[in-house]
Amino acid sequence: MATKCRDCPIRKLSLFEQMSAEDVEVMERFKVGELTIEAGTPILSEGSNAPQLFTALSGMGLRYTILPDGRRQVLNFVFPGDFVGLQAGVMREMTHSVEATTRMRLCVFDRKELWNLFRHQPERAFSLTWLAALEERFMSEALTTVGQRSAPERIGWAFSRIFRRLTELRMREDHSVPLPYRQQDLADALGLSLVHTNKTLAAMRRNQKATWSDGRLRIPDLEELEAYAMVENPELPKRPLM
Repeated sequence: MATKCRDCPIRKLSLFEQMSAEDVEVMERFKVGELTIEAGTPILSEGSNAPQLFTALSGMGLRYTILPDGRRQVLNFVFPGDFVGLQAGVMREMTHSVEATTRMRLCVFDRKELWNLFRHQPERAFSLTWLAALEERFMSEALTTVGQRSAPERIGWAFSRIFRRLTELRMREDHSVPLPYRQQDLADALGLSLVHTNKTLAAMRRNQKATWSDGRLRIPDLEELEAYAMVENPELPKRPLM
């Protein structure tokens, strides 16, 4: 049975803006079902023109693009609450791929109804625009990180963003959060070699800045790590949920 938007398990988390009763009704009409997929399953493929849009309800994934010679660039990670497929919904074609890293449950929306949101539901349409602006802001910060931060600073920045996001999603236990990705995924996201990433993680573990092992990320002192990585404005803004 598909989860009703009014019963959404993540909607009332403090990370997300409150939705009016009307907004909830709009989303229940917009939603056409749910999809459960296993780890490694493609959600959207580069170059595709998929008829669906998705919100991650549970599980984690990643966005990436591949060059003609096979080299891969991870763009960012997908967490519960993320809206996926807007690019194809507006531009008719995906310029990157999205894949499940763990088992995921997705809310499915009919892309053909996207224009009706802008035509008849301006507040919901503004939420979509806000999410697109947030993505632009993140990519700007990520590009600055890859271009100007050292390897330890890059990893510290990424760990800060991930740790705070998963904390807000109530996935934190003591000083650790689940992080089921591979070191290669992190290396690809930050423009580092796997060897350099491995050595940097080992040094961060020795210096007690962060430990990533057995699928969990542990940060003893988040503020200390953020100062070390020169993370500005670390608090996460409230975000709309689609």
